[in-house]
Formats: sequence, structure tokens, C-alpha cells
Amino acid sequence: MATADILLETSPKVAPSDVSEIWLGHLMSLLIPLTTLAFVWTGPHAWYVALVFIAPMAVFTWMDTRPRYERRQPVELLPGWPFDLLVFVLVGIHFAILLGLVRLFTEQAFFSLDTAMIFVLVGGNSGFSIITAHELIHRRSSLKRLMGRLMLSTVLYEHFYTEHLRGHHVRVGTPEDPATARFGETYRAFWRRTVPGQFRSAWRLESARLGDPEMPLLDRRTLSNRVLHGIGVGWGIAFGVLYFFGPVAFFAYLLQAFVAVRLLEAVNYFEHWGLERRGGRVRPSDSWDTHSWFTYYGLVGLSRHADHHARPERPYQQLRVREDAPLLPVGYVGLVDMVMGRNADFIELATAELKARSLGPFAPDSRVEIDSEPQAESPSRIGVFWAGLSPHLQWALAAGLGILGVSLGAFLESGGDPGLDEILLRNISIAGIVVAVLYLRSWVDSRVENGWISWGCGFGLLLVIGILSRPWLGL
Repeated sequence: MATADILLETSPKVAPSDVSEIWLGHLMSLLIPLTTLAFVWTGPHAWYVALVFIAPMAVFTWMDTRPRYERRQPVELLPGWPFDLLVFVLVGIHFAILLGLVRLFTEQAFFSLDTAMIFVLVGGNSGFSIITAHELIHRRSSLKRLMGRLMLSTVLYEHFYTEHLRGHHVRVGTPEDPATARFGETYRAFWRRTVPGQFRSAWRLESARLGDPEMPLLDRRTLSNRVLHGIGVGWGIAFGVLYFFGPVAFFAYLLQAFVAVRLLEAVNYFEHWGLERRGGRVRPSDSWDTHSWFTYYGLVGLSRHADHHARPERPYQQLRVREDAPLLPVGYVGLVDMVMGRNADFIELATAELKARSLGPFAPDSRVEIDSEPQAESPSRIGVFWAGLSPHLQWALAAGLGILGVSLGAFLESGGDPGLDEILLRNISIAGIVVAVLYLRSWVDSRVENGWISWGCGFGLLLVIGILSRPWLGL
């Protein structure tokens, strides 16, 4: 690891003359949105072109897991307008992407690789846009807060505005906060608890604001409930998409919203996992931080979450490094993948950090009992059967069922032309090409140990095979 790749905290302040350097660094927050914007406005895509758009996301994930850190404290008197301008640009790109998405799926079939890219790219960008909305709802300007609420409405999660500001920031780290993940809690269990819990909390907060926490739904005062307003705006936009662009665009729009919320709650999950607040005041040790260079510059300063809870009114460029906060093992992009795909690894690493810092259940006055293993859920019969299969069989069965389901959907969507056998053969061929390309990438990486070269070879081969196979596959 080269020392030049690590930004050590050798000086507590960056010189004011370096403001332009700081602003240019934060322009990295345009990487994910601009990649997504290019995707939605260049489609429909051939299957191999759609897959190539995974390349930037793979690079961003790789960058976020590298040992490159940003630990410098912010300049005291930074001018705010350049950084606000960047936020407004991100807002504009978000809505341009959504417009491009619904346009794309007026032309593209739902059962296509462009739809799969909603999971990887469009939904991922909408999750990123929640970060921008989060920045805006913390501002004092009513116009900026309104912009943030409108962005949240596009992912059908506007109640986050009420719950986050008046619920989460007040109750963070306590059992009463549905957005604080408990020690040992899995992401799956947290998801099932937090989504309805946050909505109920937001509704009660609004009911209390209107005069009665237990207000019945048919009370006339409910018409002034901001959560109800958010539901109306969010679903009004969604049904507007259905009316003007059709059912395929409507389902694509709902899919991006679902993926965005999944990502938001994955972030909520690890931002306070296992931490237990003591006393009335929120401390830096009640939130997890990361020093990841990419997360700080590429995700609107989100890495400094401990200082955000200490001073919620601070704009992203002024957030400080808090040495008392426990540290996440990698940046946010890498952690989302870990939480969703290897949750047990995250729990193991986070538990070790809490133990080393005597936080959470390892604090001397903790009220939480420590279990050696997270409490397992009772598996269903299907779960027992699945667990009995080898990993190779699990992958083969999942891939086979996926190909069959997508092929059947494409057959029904096309009205029977081409036939199911032809569609199935195409999809099996595409899956085989993808597996071969991934194997080649892994083979190259094992020999050169350079992610840039191995991924470049993999995606280059994918483009070549995709172009050469067009006459045969008919795509």
C-alpha cells in the first residue's frame, strides 16, 4: 500500500486556497448519476451493451474498498454556494434519469437485461439520490426541504422526511428508534422490522403534531397529515407514469423505488448497528463512521455520520472527523454489498470493532446481553431443502429457475412470437457467454492481480462475443 494513497491527518485544517480542490473532489458525486443518465437515455440496449454498464459500478465498488482514506478536517470558512450548486445539479439529474427510465420502457420489453440493470444501476442511483434528499431535508430553507421531500416521493418513501428529522435524530441508539439496528440483528430481520416501524412512527409523529397521537384515520385533521401528503404525491407520480407511459414503464418505476429503499435501509442498518445510547445527548460513539475516500467524496460526505448526528444542521462539506466513532471496515458501497450478500461477515467484523472499543453490549454499563451467535430464524421446508444443497447446485438451480422464469415472461410478453424454445435457447446462450467471460476475468486476475486489467479484458471480450453473436442470437 503506497503512502501516497493515504491522506493522513497530518494537519488539522486544509488551507482556504484549496477550496477549489475540495469542490473538485466532491464532483465525484456525479459519477453514479451520470453513468445512470447515460444508460437510460441510450437505450434500448443490446444485451451485451446493457451488461457493460455494470463496469462503472464494479470500478466504484473496487475504489470504495481500497485503503485510501480522507481524514482531514474541513476548512472553517468554506463558501457554501459551490457545494449547494452541486446538490441542485444532482437533483436535476435525478429527475432526468427517472424521465429517461420511463421513456426507455415505453420501447424496451420488461423481460430484458435493461430491466436487470434497474437493480444494479437505476435503483442504485435512486438510493444515492436519497442521500441528496437527506442533505436537503436537513437544510433550514423551506424550498430545499420541499425539494428533498419531492425526491423522497419518487421512491415512495416520503415519510422518511418526518421520521428521520423528528424521530430518528431524537431517538437514535435507543430501543424506541426503529431505524437503529440491534446487536446481532440480521439485515433481513431489520428490514422486516424497520420499514413498517418507521412508517408507524412517522404517522404517530404527524398525528401528535396535529393534536392527538391516537387520531383515528377518518378524523378531518388527518387531511393535514404530511405523511398522507407524501403518499398522495408519491403514488400520484407512479400512477401518472402508468397512465402516460404504460404498464411496463410503471413496473420499472416501482422496481427502482423498491431497490432504492432496500439500499437506504441497508445504510440505516450499518450506520448504528449494535450501538446503545447512554444519557440524553447523542455522542459520536452512537454512530458508525468510515474514512473511505470514495464514500466521502462520492456519496455527499455521508461517511462522517457521527458528526452529522452531533450537528445535523452542518452541510456535507463541513462535516468533521470524530475520533470516538467506531469505524466500519470499508466504505458504504462495499458495505451495502457485504450486508446484502455476506451479512454474517459484517456482523463478525462489527462485533470485533465494538468489542475493541468497549461499545454497545461490550460497554461496562450495557443493558444488552451478548449472544455468541445471532439468533437464527426457523427455516421453512424450502429453506431446509436449499441449505442441504451444495453451493454449486444452489447456483445452478437458481440460475436455471431464473432463466426459465425470464424466458416464460418474455414469451408471454411477446405474444408467442418467437416461440418459448427459441427464447429459452437465447437466454441459455447468453448465460453461458456471461459465465465464460466471468471465468476469464477471474483467470486473468489470478495472474496479473490487477482489477483494471482483468475487468477490462472481461468486458472487452463480452463486447466482441456479443457483436459476433448477434446474427446467431438474433439480438
